[in-house]
Amino acid sequence: MMFTPAELLEINTLLTPENRIVILTHYNPDGDAIGSSLGLKHYLRAKGIFADVIVPNDFPKFLKWMPEAKKVLIADYKRKFAFDLINEADVIFCLDFNAPSRIGILGDWLTNARGKKILIDHHQQPEKFDFVYSDTVIPATCQMVYHFIEAMDDEKLVNKDIAECLYTGIMTDTGGFRFRSTSAATHRIIANLIEHGADPALITSNTWDTNTVSRLLLLALILGRIEVVKDGKVAILYLTREELKEYGFQKGDTEGFVNYGLSILGVKMAAFFMEDLYEDFIKISFRSKDDMDVNQFSRKYFNGGGHINAAGGKSDESLQGTIETFKKRIKAEENL
Repeated sequence: MMFTPAELLEINTLLTPENRIVILTHYNPDGDAIGSSLGLKHYLRAKGIFADVIVPNDFPKFLKWMPEAKKVLIADYKRKFAFDLINEADVIFCLDFNAPSRIGILGDWLTNARGKKILIDHHQQPEKFDFVYSDTVIPATCQMVYHFIEAMDDEKLVNKDIAECLYTGIMTDTGGFRFRSTSAATHRIIANLIEHGADPALITSNTWDTNTVSRLLLLALILGRIEVVKDGKVAILYLTREELKEYGFQKGDTEGFVNYGLSILGVKMAAFFMEDLYEDFIKISFRSKDDMDVNQFSRKYFNGGGHINAAGGKSDESLQGTIETFKKRIKAEENL
């Protein structure tokens, strides 16, 4: 739930121009991670406060149009600089992740940092932070950042930069406002963001109408071999490392691929399996409809987690071995 009034007062005393503030988000940052981090950065700037945004690794090009996205510090490229900023920070905002283990090389640095740690996140089972705003019902961390701004009585500070970033994260994490977690409150916030300068047509074009040739070739490949199992209720998609190399894979090219499986008539769950380009593990994306809880499914079988209808996982088996294991697990699922 939202920070208590006493916590908001304490946080407000920490948000001063003199304090060093950093904003962290998770490994393989997506639209909600980058949108919430930059949206919070621009909000703090509107209050006269500077903050650095640090991410563990690079993020897709289709998110780099957002205001000051190119100023985000990528720890993979500047480790010492990132370490020093986190180590010396007085305040560390932790956005869109629920545990230090979710932020790659930044995890140990965060755990050992002296600064006050403020969590704003919508994933289940958050670990301990100094201040925690956690709500698994809210569809996007960007929406939570907006609620935080409201709770700080600073809605009047929302400007075009803030609006564009928060709109992007809400749009991407709700699948274009399609997921059932999208609420009336979400749409009211979207309306407010539009009134403050967010342009829906421009944001959609900048974010989603930016296909690379490699992405379209990979999409054509997996669409040509979708497998549907469990009496037509589960769709399976996959890509091998060799295919990624052959078609010139770029970061972000497979974003949203799993949703094509879920769009098939009668399918209640889709799983997308992809060999990591450099390391020996399989990255898995799960999506579902209705009461099929892929968060619990992923936690139980594939070392992952997320939300009820959207989760991720990983496997150390081979690609085919992972898919066969998945089929066995699905066969026993009673909710499908």
